[in-house]
Amino acid sequence: MLQPFTLHRPRTADEACALLARFGEDAVPYAGGTELLLIMKMGFAEPRHLVDVKRIAGLDGIDAGSARMRIGATVTHRAVERSTAVRARCPVLAGVARHIANVRVRNVGTVGGNLAFADPHSDLATLLLVLDGEAELVSPRGRRTVPIGEFVRGPWETVRAPDELLAGVSFTPWPAGTPATYVKFGVHERPTLGIALALVPDRGAGIGAARLAVGCVNPRPTRVAAAEARLSGVTFAELGDVTGEVARLASESVDAVDDLHGSADYKREMVAVFTRRALATAAARATGAPSAARYPHTVVA
Repeated sequence: MLQPFTLHRPRTADEACALLARFGEDAVPYAGGTELLLIMKMGFAEPRHLVDVKRIAGLDGIDAGSARMRIGATVTHRAVERSTAVRARCPVLAGVARHIANVRVRNVGTVGGNLAFADPHSDLATLLLVLDGEAELVSPRGRRTVPIGEFVRGPWETVRAPDELLAGVSFTPWPAGTPATYVKFGVHERPTLGIALALVPDRGAGIGAARLAVGCVNPRPTRVAAAEARLSGVTFAELGDVTGEVARLASESVDAVDDLHGSADYKREMVAVFTRRALATAAARATGAPSAARYPHTVVA
């Protein structure tokens, strides 16, 4: 049962930050509420003040007019899924949004809420890592940007100060023609693991730069630098020759624990398996070959 609270509806980011500063730990920002209201009903959080940010201008738009795209904090997953700009410049992001929860959740759940909640099983944070994403924070002290890898500190914990508001996220879409994919697996409500991969081609037939991140297994999403370095400079024709080594490097990077999603050993093995599948999918997209086979409880974006 929800405990009593006061709902505030500021019209500007400054007003919202002032409310957060005034009420301190008794206040939390509120947008879609898909996660917040759930934990409030379960008694895990009892804020006395909810600061509704949905009416704040500038937080609800998608800006694709520059090299870096920006998505406002109150943009819903459904809006990302259906955005022609996102589908044109970063189709993997649109694909990931399409597979978040269900359509009812996507219609109200927001990008900012997803990131600020810092659920370790977040698809969005993992993908934004390989897009060099940055969180935009505003407060009475001004505005700052924080890389997504630093914004998420751990399970349900971010660097956002109590009087700060997450205003949006920006990222750099990969160059046209970059084979990329996001592969996730799970049998429960939230995914067991997620693998984000992009292979930025060089001017020839090789991989100029690789981006590989593992999510849902570690306490927070993590880039796998050793695997990225191994992929750099490899031609797409040679990709199959290094797949096993890259999968091993990804598996060894995992800081897994035993939980309801499986044992630590199981998760490490699954990371290796799904890294191979992600590489196979990216290779197929690079050459125009048929898509990889479908597997139960698996989503490929």
